[in-house]
Amino acid sequence: MKIARIRHEGRVLAARVDGGTVYPVVPEEPRFMADAVRDLIAQGTALDVLGAEVPGIPLAEAELLSPLAAPQKIVCVGLNYADHIRETGLETPQTPLTFVKTAHTLTGPTATVRVPRGTTEQLDWEAELAVVIGRTARNVTAEQAADHVFGYTVANDVSARDAQFSDVQWFRGKNFDAFCPLGPWIVTADEVADPHSLAISARVNGETVQDSSTKEMIFGIGETISYVSRYMTLYPGDVIATGTPNGVGMGREPQLWLKDGDVVEVEVEGIGLLRNPVSVHD
Repeated sequence: MKIARIRHEGRVLAARVDGGTVYPVVPEEPRFMADAVRDLIAQGTALDVLGAEVPGIPLAEAELLSPLAAPQKIVCVGLNYADHIRETGLETPQTPLTFVKTAHTLTGPTATVRVPRGTTEQLDWEAELAVVIGRTARNVTAEQAADHVFGYTVANDVSARDAQFSDVQWFRGKNFDAFCPLGPWIVTADEVADPHSLAISARVNGETVQDSSTKEMIFGIGETISYVSRYMTLYPGDVIATGTPNGVGMGREPQLWLKDGDVVEVEVEGIGLLRNPVSVHD
């Protein structure tokens, strides 16, 4: 099942996507649902509610938003692809290298990434497979981790490299507004046979810049969930972005940075596609 968060006729709703049709869940009480998808995941009712027979509308009439609006955590894993390690020349981590993005970085699968002029000269892309947690996970084993995965989505871990590496830690360089396009929907775990064998790619203005496979992950999804859950509880709707393969702008020769007017597409096989324009503004 593909689960989205949409805006339609002024309301933000959870919806099931099936081909070119979306089937939204309209709440009984007319109200704004801040994070309808996360709430349904947390209640354990997402599959039942979104699988119900409800009137559909053409996908073209709805705006796809980030499938999650307010997860408690967006945990990202750095240096988690062997080919990315090779291109950067950095040392392979002995344990997952984690950092966080906050909810204000989330933006939709077609939204413009707006960057204030003068804040960065080294704007970079990172194609990533993201995991959505479905059940509370606290100190779980790698083998148990699969039972805590709700589904998968696509992320672009947009990064301001000059800010990232001029600070002692990565928080500022990873947390500009709209630095985490997410979507276009969540594909439930039962529809992804092997998340460690998916093609993953990125294009800038139509030119392929990343072309790899999740087989290149150093720390697998189960191992990563287990590691993170030792130190912090993972809650339904939390997101883990599992790292990026080679081909980022920082690792190219010569280096390539995003600029005003560029369009970045990030795609994961069987999951979906992000297409985000870049705007540098005053």
